[in-house]
Amino acid sequence: MPVLNERDYLGRAVETVLAQDVPGPTELILALGPSTDGTNALAAELAAGDDRIVLVENPGADIPIGLNLAIRAARHPTVVRVDAHSELDPTYARRALATLDRVRAANVGGVMRADGRTPFQRAVARAYNSPIGLGGGAYHGGTQEGEAESAYLGVMRREVLGEVGLFDESIRRGEDWELNLRIRRAGYRVWFDPSLAVTYWPRESWARLVRQFSATGRWRGELVRRFGRGNSLRFFAPPALVLTILLGIIVGVLQLTGLLQGWWSVAASVVYLPVLAYAVLIAAVALGRGGGHGWRDKLWTAAVLPSMHLAWGWGFLLGVIGGAHDTVDTSRLGSRNTPLP
Repeated sequence: MPVLNERDYLGRAVETVLAQDVPGPTELILALGPSTDGTNALAAELAAGDDRIVLVENPGADIPIGLNLAIRAARHPTVVRVDAHSELDPTYARRALATLDRVRAANVGGVMRADGRTPFQRAVARAYNSPIGLGGGAYHGGTQEGEAESAYLGVMRREVLGEVGLFDESIRRGEDWELNLRIRRAGYRVWFDPSLAVTYWPRESWARLVRQFSATGRWRGELVRRFGRGNSLRFFAPPALVLTILLGIIVGVLQLTGLLQGWWSVAASVVYLPVLAYAVLIAAVALGRGGGHGWRDKLWTAAVLPSMHLAWGWGFLLGVIGGAHDTVDTSRLGSRNTPLP
């Protein structure tokens, strides 16, 4: 479990991991980044109360580095990746181990079941759980068991990780997708099992959400630069939306200034149609059952969906054009009221 500024969530996450009904020895390795909200003190307190908890330092805070540090410190043949922003059902690990053996897979994952505590967080959760929000990846609500492109978190055979290499430490976002690409290219199965579900708590504020999705989109652009056709076509929808809106703005300015007139102006107006269709889709989701029950929930849903899509899409374009370089997800840095020095 990589951990950075998760004091509000860490205790419950650790509790659900330690409660796993697994027929054999287990350990929980926390890779601790330089938190500023008291998370590490809480982690030390939890470790003092249960000898199954092992602490390793991750001074750079990068997730793939923390994961590799934890895996190298692990003693058992199966690696279960978990998240400090998530909660596991008591049967999660046992079921995943059974699926791992049943289908002879190298990595098994299930559904990310997002949830929220506030109107905003609930709106983000609805977006996560909707194919409209995150593009229809299997682990965002799929129901059909089978081979998959990637796995959410993942229950992995350590021997396979040793063969293909651990997480690529040069990739700060999308590291799980890249690892699963190597696993599949090595001839092993990555498997999706919809009976496995993990409760995930998304970002709590609009600014953090935008920073998260901008960084994630930029790294996806970097992955497109590195792996090209290995990326699913669904990743290109948000940048296509951004480009269409930008084109619509340019056409609108040319029409208003009189530089685009007559038949050319009419023909160029076609660019507004996909933007209008997108706006109608967002309104339909926000006002429908998927938008929640209260008016605040519906308004946040209408704001969250385009915020996610546009931030991700803009980040993607920057990543494709210039690469991700040292881009980090700054939504994870600092507590709500305590910035990093």
